[in-house]
This record gives sequence, structure tokens and C-alpha cells, in this order.
Amino acid sequence: MPTYDYRCDSNGRVLEVNHRMSENVSTWGELCVRAGIDRGETPAEAPVHRLATGGNIISSTSRGSDAAPAAACSTGACCPTGFCGLE
Repeated sequence: MPTYDYRCDSNGRVLEVNHRMSENVSTWGELCVRAGIDRGETPAEAPVHRLATGGNIISSTSRGSDAAPAAACSTGACCPTGFCGLE
């Protein structure tokens, strides 16, 4: 599942969370729930913005799983590692 970095304008913090590409996080409260942290004094409804980091794929090897890694893309040009996350 891809990981994304989000920044909260109210407190300046950047958090990394993973979610499906079709999903989006829009508030600090929602981001904290996904990250599993306490929101502190920042209002839950404070807006957050996804940073242009492109989303990173968490591979089976980085999770410590015995599952096979993602197949390489045919061109190797669609992402920096040559892996599209397609299984």
C-alpha cells in the first residue's frame, strides 16, 4: 500500500501514512487516526495537504513478509525503482 506525506498548516507537522491511492486525508484529526497518534492541541478539523512526494510503495521485503516482491514494469521508466507495485 502506498505511503503519503501530509502537512498540517496549523501546526507545521508532517506525518507519513499509508492508504489506498483512491483515498485522501483532509483533516488533522483524520490524519492522526490513520497515523495512530494523539492530535494534541491542534483542532481535529484543521486542514492537511498531501505533499508532492509521489507516494511510496511499501514492498513485501520492507514489511518483513515472505511474499514475493512486486513485478518490474516493462519499461522501468514509470517509477524511480523500476517497480510499479503491480503484483
